[in-house]
Amino acid sequence: MPDPHPPFEILSPEEWTAPAVFNSPHSGREFPEAFLRQSRLPRQTLRKSEDCYVDELFLSCVGHGAPMLRARVPRSYIDLNREPYELDPRMFSGELPGYANTSSPRVAGGLGTIPRIVSEGEEIYRGRIDFAEARQRIEQVYLPYHRTLSALTQAVHAKVGDVLLVDCHSMPASASAHVAPQVSGGVDIVLGDRFGASCAEDIASFVEHELRSHGLRVLRNKPYAGGFITQNHGSPHRGQHALQVEINRSLYMNEATLEKTAGFQEMRGILDRFIAALLTYLEQRFAPRQLAAE
Repeated sequence: MPDPHPPFEILSPEEWTAPAVFNSPHSGREFPEAFLRQSRLPRQTLRKSEDCYVDELFLSCVGHGAPMLRARVPRSYIDLNREPYELDPRMFSGELPGYANTSSPRVAGGLGTIPRIVSEGEEIYRGRIDFAEARQRIEQVYLPYHRTLSALTQAVHAKVGDVLLVDCHSMPASASAHVAPQVSGGVDIVLGDRFGASCAEDIASFVEHELRSHGLRVLRNKPYAGGFITQNHGSPHRGQHALQVEINRSLYMNEATLEKTAGFQEMRGILDRFIAALLTYLEQRFAPRQLAAE
């Protein structure tokens, strides 16, 4: 029997023709009841870490022939854009195993694989939790998610020889404040290609130019250069390209209430046209054979 509450899902096109995979690891909003009981914060506050509605914004990729992998569990429960064991020892009762990364900048900020805080700095848990619970989440959610993502990108790469992973995210309007003077009026989109290490320059430049053609203000790698997923799935010299796309939330939602605004439909329309243009470009650049949905 299928799991009635799977932690993630693949949205597959009727015919998989595009040499790309879209990924939304932070837009999940289905909270396990046990997690809600552990938390000292209400559901609405826990959602402050969420990339609200990003999966919906990019969903037209499926109609254009590319699959989307999206999380259903929330980022405050487990962050899929981290190393598997980036863990904050302040959260746990007892010692962590030696293989845990306890000293990364993300852990120091409380935003490890099992986050200690939500994005506004509020502590999530009422008390310390057992490492056994963290391990269970990693084994039941994190590792299967990443195996699935790898299988999707490898399926394209095996048939085409090239693949682009588009890692879809959103950012608070305040996130780019310190770089906003470089762009009059603020920043709408930040593209992360790990300073050229995760994606070929011509692909990143095409994406930047195409988004700007829709009137969006775009920066690259400031303040987000790409996270764990971009870093680990991007290897351009092997034909494996990964690009992180961060959208300013104020363009499509109210950041205080988390409600969609009138800008949501406009942004979805822009992204639909952008996705169509990008996939056409990739088909020409990669010269792929037809991909059959399996």
